[in-house]
Amino acid sequence: MTGWELGLVGLAALVIGISKTSVGGFAAMAVAVFATVLPAKESTAAVLLLLITGDVVGVARYRRSADWGLLRRLLPSVLPGVALGAVFMWAVSDLALRRTIGGLIAAMVLVQVWQRWRSRRVAEEAAEARAEVGAEVGVAVGRAEHPLVAVAAGVAAGFTTMTANAAGAVMTLYLLAMRVEKLRFIGTSAWFFLIVNVSKVPFSAGLGLFHPESLRLVAALVPVVLVGTGLGVLLIRRLSQVTFERAALAGSAVAAVALLVR
Repeated sequence: MTGWELGLVGLAALVIGISKTSVGGFAAMAVAVFATVLPAKESTAAVLLLLITGDVVGVARYRRSADWGLLRRLLPSVLPGVALGAVFMWAVSDLALRRTIGGLIAAMVLVQVWQRWRSRRVAEEAAEARAEVGAEVGVAVGRAEHPLVAVAAGVAAGFTTMTANAAGAVMTLYLLAMRVEKLRFIGTSAWFFLIVNVSKVPFSAGLGLFHPESLRLVAALVPVVLVGTGLGVLLIRRLSQVTFERAALAGSAVAAVALLVR
């Protein structure tokens, strides 16, 4: 591995750490970097171990902020998605894998942008109605409670996390749609990904994705991930809720582009 490649994966490991204690959607950019240096499928196993390192720190820091109601609705549908992703990885080429996941995330970003624009329009129309008639008009902009929403998000998260370690974008879009404030967002994501990523290890091992060279690289990068988690804690203290949501959505969009063009 050349010097510039080592620099790239070092920066990617730092981003993984930052994403685990602040804006989660950015981790998928690190996935794209690793896949440019290592074979795409092998890179998913290396990144997985670095993600678990960050997950442990995230849970230790934000374990009390998790929304277990959301987790109970999401987790049962994740394992089928992981199994489906493992079969998909076995059956398709690296290129098809990247394009599929990037396309799915891009579609979800567009849906989320449209939903947020529509919510603003509804709120503006309600405000105009109150001004005209002097009445209190309620606007429903809270959580989407239909159980199929959580099932679909869980399956999508399982599939994307197994195939490209890209479920951060799925969870980001789901939790933004649920209007989860930033600390509860991070705590819920931390527990979710620790549970899910640990469950993926046997699947990755079964596919033969853990190679001695990549394991040595992971061992060298673990301290970099830990530094990133510290930077993420400092960053999240300085982000407002609005800025946090915009950064998370932007991170998901960048991740989609990275997966489509790499």
